[in-house]
Amino acid sequence: MADFETSAVLYRNLHNKFLRLYRGKGSTLYLEDGRQILDASGGAAVACIGHGDPRVKDAIVAQLNKVSYCASTFYTTDVCEELCQELTNSTNGHMTRAYIVNSGSEAMEAAMKLARQFFLEKSPDPEPARSKFIARHHSYHGTTLGSLSMGGHVVRRAKFEPMLLDNISRVSPCFAYRNKDPSESDEAYVARLVDELDKEFQRLGPETVCAFVAEPVVGAALGCVPSVPGYFKAMRAVCDKYGALLILDEVMSGMGRTGTMHAWEQEDVVPDIQTIGKCLGGGYQPIAGVLVNRRVVDALSQGTAAFVHGHTYQGHPITCAAALEVQKIVREEGLLQNVRDMGSLLSARLQELLGSHPNVGNIRGRGLFWGIEFVKDKSSKSPFPATDNVAMEIAELGLTEPYGIAVYPGSGTIDGINGDHIIVSPPYNTTVEEVEKIGQLLTIPSPSNHLTSTSAMAVGLASGRHAADEEARAEVDVLNSRLEKTTQLTKKIQACLGRLEATGKSVRDVSGPLNGETKKLQILGNNIDAVITAIERLRQPADSKNDEEQIIRQGPDKAGLSNYLNSIQRLNKALGDMQTSNLRANQQTMADLQRLIKSGNTQLENHFDKLLRGETPRSVEPLNFITKDKPFPLISQDKIARLSLMNSYVAGNSMSENPLVKIYAEVRGPYLSQTLVNLAYASVNTAKKKSPDAIYRSGTNGIGMYAQAIEGSCVAEYENICSIFMRQDWGAVLQLTCQAPLAELARTIRELNNHIKSHLNTDCYLAYEVTEIMSNLANRVEERTGELKGTLAAALKPVRETAKISLAELLDDTKRKVGLLQTLPPDGAPIPVVSETMQRLQTMVEFLRPISMIMISLGDGGWKSVAAANRSLDTIPSLASFDPGADGKEIFAHYCTDTIDALLLALDQKARMLLKGKSVVGVFIANSVTIIERMVRDSDLAPLLEGRLGVLDTWRKKATALYTDACKELSIHLFDVIHTSRTQRPPSGSNESASIVKSLSSKDKESIKGKFQAFNSGFDDLVAKHKSYSMEREVRQLFGKDCQQMLEPLYNRFWDRYHEIDKGKGKYVKYDKSSISAVFLSLF
Repeated sequence: MADFETSAVLYRNLHNKFLRLYRGKGSTLYLEDGRQILDASGGAAVACIGHGDPRVKDAIVAQLNKVSYCASTFYTTDVCEELCQELTNSTNGHMTRAYIVNSGSEAMEAAMKLARQFFLEKSPDPEPARSKFIARHHSYHGTTLGSLSMGGHVVRRAKFEPMLLDNISRVSPCFAYRNKDPSESDEAYVARLVDELDKEFQRLGPETVCAFVAEPVVGAALGCVPSVPGYFKAMRAVCDKYGALLILDEVMSGMGRTGTMHAWEQEDVVPDIQTIGKCLGGGYQPIAGVLVNRRVVDALSQGTAAFVHGHTYQGHPITCAAALEVQKIVREEGLLQNVRDMGSLLSARLQELLGSHPNVGNIRGRGLFWGIEFVKDKSSKSPFPATDNVAMEIAELGLTEPYGIAVYPGSGTIDGINGDHIIVSPPYNTTVEEVEKIGQLLTIPSPSNHLTSTSAMAVGLASGRHAADEEARAEVDVLNSRLEKTTQLTKKIQACLGRLEATGKSVRDVSGPLNGETKKLQILGNNIDAVITAIERLRQPADSKNDEEQIIRQGPDKAGLSNYLNSIQRLNKALGDMQTSNLRANQQTMADLQRLIKSGNTQLENHFDKLLRGETPRSVEPLNFITKDKPFPLISQDKIARLSLMNSYVAGNSMSENPLVKIYAEVRGPYLSQTLVNLAYASVNTAKKKSPDAIYRSGTNGIGMYAQAIEGSCVAEYENICSIFMRQDWGAVLQLTCQAPLAELARTIRELNNHIKSHLNTDCYLAYEVTEIMSNLANRVEERTGELKGTLAAALKPVRETAKISLAELLDDTKRKVGLLQTLPPDGAPIPVVSETMQRLQTMVEFLRPISMIMISLGDGGWKSVAAANRSLDTIPSLASFDPGADGKEIFAHYCTDTIDALLLALDQKARMLLKGKSVVGVFIANSVTIIERMVRDSDLAPLLEGRLGVLDTWRKKATALYTDACKELSIHLFDVIHTSRTQRPPSGSNESASIVKSLSSKDKESIKGKFQAFNSGFDDLVAKHKSYSMEREVRQLFGKDCQQMLEPLYNRFWDRYHEIDKGKGKYVKYDKSSISAVFLSLF
């Protein structure tokens, strides 16, 4: 105990004697006087991972060995950067920057200044008139002058009112227990609060308000009061309407305390600015922070880029190291799930044990953040007098023996002065045993009119200490008078004893032998008494059997579930004691107890079944939840509490499998099946197209909606299961419950697979889509539940195998289609199989993610044989596998080029068989190459195949060679063989054709005439064919240019030398240079 009179500490209360702590470990505090305290509140809901965690200590020491202080004006540290990244990551990107300070009050001060500066620097239209804030009555946001001004805590503000800010006004809190009318719906209550906030904006002038400030779950001021559904979405809408910010104070309720990392996640809103604190560092270091969304950060970044605020110890490396380690522990150990699980159990226990107490008005909260409000009269909700200090008295009594429990007291719950509550907020890693112990220690007997003893932790404390003090004084006076009489009597007795002492020696000599025998008799008597006591103790269950049998016969409904379970537990204990003693006289009683326990367990199972069936509809319409992005319905909390209570008993007393697991699956499994069955039918029916030859288009099948419904319903079911069953049973219960609906899913996928295999050319894309959708579903469900991935993988396997085989089948089908052709267009026109093949590749790009995954599993080139494609892939890849990435795109590009090459090779082989002449074959191949190139260029294939179309260049050259072969034959007529062996050869472009012709022999002249005639004939035929062929525009230009480049220079040279052979009559020389040039141009 601290000596407050000699201490140098300025205590919170200079007249109180404070208990001195010397150690903390886990959930236990150890006092200097030897007492152990179960820390059920973590102080002010601070110690979120308990006390004395060595990992946090090691992190602090490790940082001390690096750097212990950082002047944030000039430096930053790795640990501060890492902590801020951890915090922003926890918001799923909604908040982009973090500002680390030392307390929640500092955080609120920073948030207020940040909101003001946002409007000063908002681009392009600053709003300097905005300087006011709207908060709520009965709120608490800190004790510094700015944060105290923001809060509405009457008592804390009272002494400092003249110093507080006057730019803050308040509206009513969302406090349903106190302020919602009995006949008022949640929606109507929210509408009333919306109207109040809207009018306050109007009163102040909307253009003057910076922000609305509120706690998602009100902590110290009201005692863990959550809002009604829809409240914060409505408040956000009002803020947006008037351009104000929303600041959420999560110093007490955030960082996992209510079951999600941030309390706003349960409200379906995102704040502009958020304050965090207590559970950020878990009490290991003084630390708090402000989280800021991108909108606010961008305004500063585009303005001065400087937040005009700061503290000497902001971003302190030691506090950051402690907080970072605490957050890693919470994340890596999955403690948020434990908060939800133990929170459900704690809620159930508090409701079960205290809900009916005449002085407990309301029990409310979320996660591991629960408040108990005390009232003098339950029906009128009237409070105890403020002078009774009921909450503080209970908290102080809890620290005494035999309780040994710490809770957090609060007063002024109703109006800032009147009203009492306590907060129960154990650490995130609390256990079932600790929660049960908290429930037991908080059990409160009904108060009497006058408090005569403090040995019970009772609300009756509120009757006041004054009466007790008066009673105690009276008792002391009586005892003093009796003490005087006792003193006189003692003196008389001492005189008598002196006289007796003289004769005592002779008496002892006589009584010595008798004493020995007497002691033997006493020992024998004691032994007999012990045997009788033991027999009575063993017979006690038999005596109380009738009482317990009456409770069992009444059943859980009439007897009350808690009373019923306690009765069965007493019967079990009694049976165990009797079985240990194994007395023959107890055999019939033991048989009776076994019968009663069996009957009790059967009734309990039947009650579990009845309660669960009453809460389970035949089905729900899944589209109502999917299309509105709403979670699937859960079992109500009051039923969850009762079901969980029953399971706790059954699971703890079952020697084999828990029978409630089977009951749960038998009730909830058909509900899931009926909910999903219509979407299963729709998935099959939407696969049937009006036109069987139509190519499947992405998203036209119902499988996507079906998968969303499966995910939503399974995750909701998992949440129910986690709230009812023990951790070790979660997986088994979920698997058994989802067995029937997942069997229906497997049947649906098999039907889809049969359809796909029957229409592989057009519906292979459905296989790719189903593969992606169902693989993503499996990964997401596993991520959220840890279960069902194997079952979903097995269901998907048929379609996944079809998708793999389809790649080789489609390649073979392309070759097969070409091979079955009996004719080809005689003019070299392209055929539909070319565009069909390219359309298929274009469509595949829409499904690149699943196709890439399948191709990676096959390996590069694995599609070239059906045997390779048949290799099984039994596991579902992770979500990361669905990022096509460089490897996936590369392999898909190889598949495309393999398909194109196979197509052109098959076309070439078929053209050589069916078409007459190399020229038309060249035209046919060139047309195909051009169509392929165009369909690549004009589609999403272009970036994937960029730089990889060398195969087309190769085939284009082959086509050109085939087509220009006729030009080569024609060019032979233009070769000048007359002068090749002569020493004097006429130069090219010579204008002396007449002299050259004159020098020729008659034989040579005839040869020249024959060459001109042969060329004229061949050239006219070539031109006619060129114009008769069906060529793509690009092909016509390409071949026309090739012919011109090959023939025109040769002809011009030949003409220059020998055009005078017919002296301009045109009999032999049909074309001059200009006319033949015109003909060549006509080929384009």
